[in-house]
Amino acid sequence: MRRGLISRSLAELPDAVLDARLARVRAAMGDLDALIVYTNNTRAAGVSWLTGFVPYWSEALLVLPREREPMLVVALTYRVKSWIERTSRVAEVVHTPRIGLEAARMLAGWKADAAVGIVDFAGLPAGIVEDLRAGGARLALTEATALFTRLRATADPAEIALAAKAASIARQALARAPASASGLGEIVAAIEGEARALGAEEIYVAAAPDLARDRRLRRIEGAAAPGKMFALRATVAYKGTWIRLLQTFGDTTCSEEAAARLAQAVGGLPSERGFAGCGSWLVEGCRTAQPLAPLMGSRIADADPPPAGALVSVQTCFDIEGRPTLAGAPALLGGRGEAASLLIPPL
Repeated sequence: MRRGLISRSLAELPDAVLDARLARVRAAMGDLDALIVYTNNTRAAGVSWLTGFVPYWSEALLVLPREREPMLVVALTYRVKSWIERTSRVAEVVHTPRIGLEAARMLAGWKADAAVGIVDFAGLPAGIVEDLRAGGARLALTEATALFTRLRATADPAEIALAAKAASIARQALARAPASASGLGEIVAAIEGEARALGAEEIYVAAAPDLARDRRLRRIEGAAAPGKMFALRATVAYKGTWIRLLQTFGDTTCSEEAAARLAQAVGGLPSERGFAGCGSWLVEGCRTAQPLAPLMGSRIADADPPPAGALVSVQTCFDIEGRPTLAGAPALLGGRGEAASLLIPPL
């Protein structure tokens, strides 16, 4: 469940932006009569990109007919109807515990044998798939992940601005890490509090408490003392857009060198060549519904390099002067021959 404030800003995400995204999807639907996109609190990126809707909990289906306005079928009670209408742009919100059954009945009512593309069909909960088939026996349900991925991959100016805002929140929050804290728990609490005060919908802080012993990032629970060098990663959501910012603390010289190497490595994306000097590295981005899905990295066998214009978050580990140093930040891949660049450095 989300813990921060979810609201919509017409200045940051105008109706015109969402209308343009919907128009792009409709233009690419071909012979499909409608598209269905699933959402829950961990797989919100597809529906939020099209409507602005981000669920605190539960699940929903966005039904996007080619020739009708989009409708949101939610497994949330009627008491949150006004909140959903304030935070999203859809023609109608339908409340039901069986969202697949209701969505199928709606589609079959418009056209009994409609061709319906489902984004991430393979990942749709089995109960919803069964209800879709039960509610519309003649509906032709097909996989539409590739179609949506092509459209979702390239960031528009509004999404870039939201990512930059999320990155700014993460950077300011990490800067509030108290130097005199008694332990990592106190540091994490200060970072989370600052991020929420700055408007983050959500923030998760992971730590590598002592880089001399272990480079792995983990959630901190209970007492944990930081080593001479430790790393903190802030994963921040703002208006449906997620980024990661990763910084090493304890040695300014190593941190600055890592940030410089990160920027250089990112400049070569989508090529992997810039990461040749990394002990490990990871590039994450949005394919369909998960906001930070692994795309390529030192431990990913089947890479899915992001296209020009994509927003990604990059994490790296460098050995600097014999010391493991972590660095990471969101980046934007260039278009028309331009190099990729960091939205904000990790320092």
